[in-house]
Amino acid sequence: MAGRGKSLAAGTAKKSTSRSSKAGLQFPVGRIARFLKTGKYAERVGGGAPVYLAAVLEYLAAEVLELAGNAARDNKKTRIVPRHIQLAVRNDEELSKLLGSVTIANGGVLPNIHNMLLPKKTGAGSKSGPIDD
Repeated sequence: MAGRGKSLAAGTAKKSTSRSSKAGLQFPVGRIARFLKTGKYAERVGGGAPVYLAAVLEYLAAEVLELAGNAARDNKKTRIVPRHIQLAVRNDEELSKLLGSVTIANGGVLPNIHNMLLPKKTGAGSKSGPIDD
């Protein structure tokens, strides 16, 4: 028995499990670790950094997709298009601040009519003509 831990039987091969499944994530922890290493963001990359980054990215993606799915459902569509992502992001205060300088291709703009351009409301008891005193 060389090395540490339990010895494996001669004919038994251990099934490998991904770091994503160990962390309970859908985003690829190994790929993010590779990108962090090859991107030269730092000389060394800790073991927890890609797991944390994958979890944050997965959360943000889930948040945007949930809001975009709601926008698609409001427009009676079953497919999310860039317009739905734009509506979702710009109507959410925190996501709009995060993606403030981002342009979403084919996203369009938020429907908005300036108050000055709306027709003026006239009161029920007021006269519409000039006042004579």
